Amino acid sequence: MLVNGKWTKDWQPVQKADSKGRFVRQVSSFRNWITPDGAPGPTGVGGFKAEPGRYRLYVAYICPWASRTLMARKLKGLEKMIDVTVVNPVMTDQGWAFGGYPGADEDPLFGSRYMHEIYTRADDNFTGRATVPVLWDTHGDVMVSNESADILRMFDTAFEHLVPSELRLYPADIGAEIDTLNAEVYDQLNNGVYKAGFASSQAAYDEAVDGVFAMLDNLETRLTGDYLFGDRLTESDIRTFVTLIRFDAAYHGLFKTNRRQIAEYPRLSDWMARIYRLSGVAETVNMDHITRGYYSIKALNPTGIRPVGPAHIEALLRTA
Repeated sequence: MLVNGKWTKDWQPVQKADSKGRFVRQVSSFRNWITPDGAPGPTGVGGFKAEPGRYRLYVAYICPWASRTLMARKLKGLEKMIDVTVVNPVMTDQGWAFGGYPGADEDPLFGSRYMHEIYTRADDNFTGRATVPVLWDTHGDVMVSNESADILRMFDTAFEHLVPSELRLYPADIGAEIDTLNAEVYDQLNNGVYKAGFASSQAAYDEAVDGVFAMLDNLETRLTGDYLFGDRLTESDIRTFVTLIRFDAAYHGLFKTNRRQIAEYPRLSDWMARIYRLSGVAETVNMDHITRGYYSIKALNPTGIRPVGPAHIEALLRTA
């Protein structure tokens, strides 16, 4: 990780743990917003006006948080507005790296070797982990945001006057309900699988796994329409999908969340396939990067061997 702008420690999957062995995730530190006119958003400072070609999104296909933003970019038709750079799926001792793997890009802006160099360019005294996604302003040569939830939401509205869309991922009339569901899904499922996989005590693992499957059971019951909010596709669907599409292929085995597979949830399985087949979504799912990345985590899989399948996920990927 970086300490005062210097790389001081090899990358490790466990960022931090509490006194009971629970995995603790790093809090995002860059929280500015792109807005239609450059006015300040809910957090951070202003000056980030929505303009074509001004911003670049750094992502990893393996990362569900980054994939949220890729999905929103596709669903909102922002491909010509925001360029994308994909990092190597294999985490090195210095974290995310550029190039060196099929489908991974070199850094087109600065020729950086590692993502942490982007962070020290943004803040030469930065302390922490160099995470993705990163939204970069090429005009101001500054980092706009490294918080996926914020990026997902700003993509919903910031460019609306340039790229009109009938899709609203965060409709105001159910905003409070979306916020409530998002918080539950994040704690028990999105981050819950990581709390299980990176637990450093049996009690922490047991607690996390119980939460994961309680959430999956709740979602299975909730799904009575096409989406989590009936017939309306929202950011809650995106935030849930990125975990579920990885679940059977990675989390079920590697993170020991093996009580059940998503394949054993009929409604969730149908919903996941429905989301995957939405226009553009399949392009944001790279299962080779996903399994290559997760199964290269030495602390969890020292041999680096990737399992085959599962067959039902391979079949779904062939349908788009």
